[in-house]
Amino acid sequence: MGKKDYDAIVVGSGPNGLAAAITMQQQGLSVLLIEGKKELGGGLRSAALTLPGFVHDICSAIHPLAAASPFFKTLPLQEHGLAYIYPEIAVAHPFDDGAAAILTKSIEQTAALLGADQQAYLDLIKPICSDWSKIDKAVLGPLLKIPSHPIAMAKFGLKAMTSALSIAKKFSTKETKGLWAGMAAHSMQPLSSLTTSAIGMVLITMGHLGGWPIPKGGSQEIANALESYFISLGGEIQTDFYVKSLKDLPSSRAVLFDVGPRQLLEIAGHRFSSLYKWQLEKHRYGMGVFKIDWALDGPIPFTAAAARKAGTVHLGNTIEEITAGEYASSIGRIPEKPFVLVAQQSLFDNSRAPEGKHTGWAYCHVPHGSKADMTDRIEKQVERFAPGFKDLILAKHTFNPAEMEAYNPNYIGGDINGGVITIGQIFNRPALQSSPYRTSEKGIYICSASTPPGGGVHGMCGYYAAKRALKDVFNIQATPL
Repeated sequence: MGKKDYDAIVVGSGPNGLAAAITMQQQGLSVLLIEGKKELGGGLRSAALTLPGFVHDICSAIHPLAAASPFFKTLPLQEHGLAYIYPEIAVAHPFDDGAAAILTKSIEQTAALLGADQQAYLDLIKPICSDWSKIDKAVLGPLLKIPSHPIAMAKFGLKAMTSALSIAKKFSTKETKGLWAGMAAHSMQPLSSLTTSAIGMVLITMGHLGGWPIPKGGSQEIANALESYFISLGGEIQTDFYVKSLKDLPSSRAVLFDVGPRQLLEIAGHRFSSLYKWQLEKHRYGMGVFKIDWALDGPIPFTAAAARKAGTVHLGNTIEEITAGEYASSIGRIPEKPFVLVAQQSLFDNSRAPEGKHTGWAYCHVPHGSKADMTDRIEKQVERFAPGFKDLILAKHTFNPAEMEAYNPNYIGGDINGGVITIGQIFNRPALQSSPYRTSEKGIYICSASTPPGGGVHGMCGYYAAKRALKDVFNIQATPL
């Protein structure tokens, strides 16, 4: 075997590509990280999308999973410029009557404010919080693997595999049901679907154990810190290099792709077995998102006081309304009252906007690939809970699903999760085999959000894919978490 240009190449610099590159480079290998755009980050990018001086997060904004990531926690990212800001109220869920349910770091405080559902909430969430340090690596990793703590994992799994509507039957108040529905709706599926409870429980647990933090300066700062650390290890980066074929790449012993199944087929499909190609072609994508960024003349004037102090605000009122909207989007209909996720970064980070001004960040779920303009519907939802909001808008920028996909080809049809997380695609994401990160071709791996554990800024897909490649190709055991 002749000498290779690199030991490993990673294509794509989202959080998983960066994690994979770092994991390989930590072992003293020569690693090249390639990015198609001029800047690294994938979903971790920030830019002045509206007016000068207003810093908007292009995709991800609030980062409970990044702060809690078992892999990222092993890295000295603070030494490379990353600082998190933790709002005291992680999430507020306002209602039409002016009340709001909230998620804070204190599980007791959160539960106490839920009134009659206090004990039911504690019964659901407290065991997960207690067991999280035992199960975090299993929950945020490949499921076709015997966990280190099988009993704790089984207890979590029995709840996680159920539908959000099933779990909601444990609650009696509109406040608890609404708060729960907003959390579970991050799954981007009808709340009647199996596994929708998993996302809700994990996000609530993150809120209690660590909070839902905002990166100071923008989400780009997470990517910048990861890039800085990778370079400090001796890693090499090439940007503005869009890979269309394996022939475009320098020689290496292993290639890890932070791309979705569709792009992987375009780049390397001719090298795969017919069975593996068939499985990638069958990979299913879910709802898309429609996103708005606003430059504002002041903070969003929510009626509920708690919502004016929260980093994230879920706008959907009752569980019935959220359920109807998510179901409509899942079957190709445009919801009149969409569930809207709002982030208020500038309330806590004054680097995001000029003095006295603010940013607003919001998105809703829409049918896969929808071309509908949801601007008016989203702004009506914000105005509903924050009268006077529209008068504060100085400028706005929107992304529909097609524009999201054009910005990041991994977001097929606007699906930011790399594929719908159904009960089937939990286990065959993106193909049913002993390791979800291997392809059928020796030395080629996939490390994107289309592999376990799926979407979110946590880097775990990249870490586990690199761990697999290190063992297969280099006979090296990755640094354990």
